[in-house]
Amino acid sequence: MQAPISFSISGQQLWLSPLKAIFWEDQNSLILSDLHFGKSGHFRKSGIAIPQNVYRNDLQRLFALVQHFQPSSIIIVGDFFHSTQNKEAELFSKWRIDHSGIVFNLVRGNHDIFPDRWYESNNIKLHSKTYQQGPFCFVHEWSKCDDEERKGYHFSGHIHPGVRFRGVGKQSLRLPCFYFEHDYAILPAFGDFTGLAIIEPKRDANVFVIAGNQVLNLQ
Repeated sequence: MQAPISFSISGQQLWLSPLKAIFWEDQNSLILSDLHFGKSGHFRKSGIAIPQNVYRNDLQRLFALVQHFQPSSIIIVGDFFHSTQNKEAELFSKWRIDHSGIVFNLVRGNHDIFPDRWYESNNIKLHSKTYQQGPFCFVHEWSKCDDEERKGYHFSGHIHPGVRFRGVGKQSLRLPCFYFEHDYAILPAFGDFTGLAIIEPKRDANVFVIAGNQVLNLQ
């Protein structure tokens, strides 16, 4: 695994990984968003030929992160699985048995539609709207928080943020990113089978682009 890049906010040490995750050193936790596990299987059930290795590659990246950082907990800020249960959910359940010591916290996203009993059977703590740990609050969609809920620093997902680079002529390149403002962050979508929403960073924002196997600070 390529070395993550260091970033600190609210007095907390973070490590931004090119595998589209954050390791929160102070809490020994991995933070991820929008894994959309099972999405490729969902499309195959609808007759759309999506390669099976899409999900395997995503799961292997999760394995690599767990092996490298040895986290005691994993925090997912929504859209863990994409749709209804399928064989890909069963594969995750088998992996979960072998890693039962890791605490899973999931803030329910708009795609997290499994029955509550599935999360319970896989030892996943489900949070309907927000989850607080240390100085941070985790929410799936920052834009839907009201003023009262926006107190403290928030981590969110949902929009799959990315930036566009333009070259000579009509050439352009779109890359996923970690996006930090003074009171909230938006994480890149962990799943590879997801789109990108191109954002226009504010002048005082910190933007870290994922370019292949490295994370680059745009400032």
